[in-house]
Amino acid sequence: MGFLDRLFGTKKEEEQTMTKLNIGIILGSTREGRVSPQVGAWVKEIADKRGDANYTIIDLADYKLPILGEAGGDASGAKAWSEIIAEQDGFVFIVQEYNHSITAALKNGLDYLRDEWNNKAAGIVSYGSVGGARAAEHLRGILGELSIADVRVHPALSLFTDFENGTDFKPKAVQEESVNQMLDQLNTWSKALFTIR
Repeated sequence: MGFLDRLFGTKKEEEQTMTKLNIGIILGSTREGRVSPQVGAWVKEIADKRGDANYTIIDLADYKLPILGEAGGDASGAKAWSEIIAEQDGFVFIVQEYNHSITAALKNGLDYLRDEWNNKAAGIVSYGSVGGARAAEHLRGILGELSIADVRVHPALSLFTDFENGTDFKPKAVQEESVNQMLDQLNTWSKALFTIR
């Protein structure tokens, strides 16, 4: 069976293929007291209800990556990071705004790899005092350089209205619709980009 036949073959084959998309939900913060695990779990809960892909939370903190170019660190962590990213067909980045940009840990994790990111799609869910909008805009430029196509819909969570005391995640109901719209675009683009890898 040819590549395109495998991807777009019979209806049954198509349904099987399309449910096999792997989408990694990347937690972009590693610092103590972070709220990204709450946000990531919420996105995964919404995503899993859809049944249209295999969604996996990928916690950057689990990989203990050294600063790119510096000696030390855990080589097995870098290898595991490469492997998990290579297995994905698309990504949802959970992005928090620090000093108008993304975290140093996320930038390092992105810089660590090249080919593993290429020709895949990404959605962004951000949070911060202004919804993490400035971090998301910085991330878009980095994703473009890595040949990751980011989708337009961007759920932006406010520390003032979607969190209690800035730490307990209590999203407004409208945010779920935004996540689903983002995932609609992400899955469509991930399927399309699968054909050129």
